Amino acid sequence: MYDHYSIQQATALQIELSKQLKFQPVEKITTIGGADISFNKNSSTMYAGIVILSYPEMVLKSYALATYETNFPYKPGFLGFKEVPALLKVWDLIPDKPDVVVLDGNGILHPRRMGVASHFGILSNQPTIGCAKKILYGDNHLPASYKYATAEIMSSSDLLGFALRTKEKCKPVYVSAGHLTTQAQSLEIMKNCIGNYRIPEPTRIAHETVNAFRLGKLKIGYHEVNQPLTLF
Repeated sequence: MYDHYSIQQATALQIELSKQLKFQPVEKITTIGGADISFNKNSSTMYAGIVILSYPEMVLKSYALATYETNFPYKPGFLGFKEVPALLKVWDLIPDKPDVVVLDGNGILHPRRMGVASHFGILSNQPTIGCAKKILYGDNHLPASYKYATAEIMSSSDLLGFALRTKEKCKPVYVSAGHLTTQAQSLEIMKNCIGNYRIPEPTRIAHETVNAFRLGKLKIGYHEVNQPLTLF
């Protein structure tokens, strides 16, 4: 889908896509998706997955998995060009879409407001949130050390997202609206998704699922979950 794009062309597309961004609250959320990618080093095969959990209970209801071939490089600021085509392939497998999807990456917390969550949100016309493990952009001030503490991440006078402390004595995660939600709602949702780990449940479970898929423990396709999924 994007293998023929140069970085200059990718930059231009991000700027054009950013003009389509909309920010509005999601009215009702009963299901939430988590999306992630796994891959083997130096391989062109992407192992993509989206898990669907009940919200706010965080009970896994279903998941979808697919592979996708791409040679677009991993380059900071252009994650969407590597991962979004694979995730869109997974998205097409899901009969009942979740109300919002959390992606392991940024939303508008990005120099061109087009992180992987915003990129996926625009192309899927889906409410999305970015929840990244590392900060990519913006002037960050670390939150206080207690759980649920937050700090705004700014660029000039623009609010790009939040650093969110999910555990005491642990590095924060970085939350930003992707598309069709708001910064305030994105932060509220992610606080409700915190379990016993640093990474909130939607992307944590997605990460475990795609790794199990890459290792051959799970199969391609859409699967409903009728009992706890044993990944290890």
